[in-house]
Amino acid sequence: MIIDSFTKRAIQQALKDDIGSRDITTSAVLHKAKRAKFVILAKQEFVISGLGAAETAFELVDETIRFKPLVNDGSGVAKSKAIAYVDGRCWSVLSAERTALNFLCWLSGISTLTRRFVKAVEGTKAQITDTRKTIPAFRHLQKYAVRMGKGLNHRFGLYDQILIKDNHIASIMAEPTVVKDRRAAIRSALEAAKKSIAKGKKIEVEIDNLDMLKAALSLNPDIIMLDNMSLADIKEAVKLRDAYRFRAGDLGFNLLLEASGGINIENVREVAEAGVDSISVGALTHSAPAVDISLEVR
Repeated sequence: MIIDSFTKRAIQQALKDDIGSRDITTSAVLHKAKRAKFVILAKQEFVISGLGAAETAFELVDETIRFKPLVNDGSGVAKSKAIAYVDGRCWSVLSAERTALNFLCWLSGISTLTRRFVKAVEGTKAQITDTRKTIPAFRHLQKYAVRMGKGLNHRFGLYDQILIKDNHIASIMAEPTVVKDRRAAIRSALEAAKKSIAKGKKIEVEIDNLDMLKAALSLNPDIIMLDNMSLADIKEAVKLRDAYRFRAGDLGFNLLLEASGGINIENVREVAEAGVDSISVGALTHSAPAVDISLEVR
């Protein structure tokens, strides 16, 4: 796991939030020179992620701390398994403990939930992707955790892919010079995007009904997002896309369908079996429960 300078500063801020001026408990009850060996233990079964962030937290407090991971990010961890050894001054280790464990618990929760979704759609062609619904300043860590759970990253930000959403369409329709018709607005947005798109950038458009799908299909974007559509409509959307591909002779028509909105672990399988190419799940990063991990003296 590569910790870039931006993420390192974010981890530093997390430490500052917790430690403040100093850890008054540890400094009161332990001699500054006291050293100990610690072990980080899994208190439940999960998919590990965030070892690099935890190591960085310890090192930022005290670069003499030795952090030895015993597993690799992305691997399954059994309950009671040792995850890493930590060796150093108690003042330093205990001051960094909560922040380091917070990253491990939180990121492992994301990779664990992602793995559940990925396993739920095994045998279909659908791929599980994340969204931009992330905690500010920690997006790269969260999206890394999704990858450790074998999920895929959707766009990282507004800069790496065009995604025409409902508010873009509504804004076009609000202009007095444009006909107030959603089909026309979608066509206008897609045509403008195709003219301005930088080389290698994909174009995606969000639609919420089959009429809008038909309008988007004829302009052949890279991806159409089916937002909060019923399972029946998702199935029909796949049929319409496949029929359009057949009529086009499959020449240069590689349009992908992404399902999004209202998808959970209970219904993700049937959405995948409907024939979509990807399923984006905001819960991976905004609602994954943290796992239980502890640090104990060896």
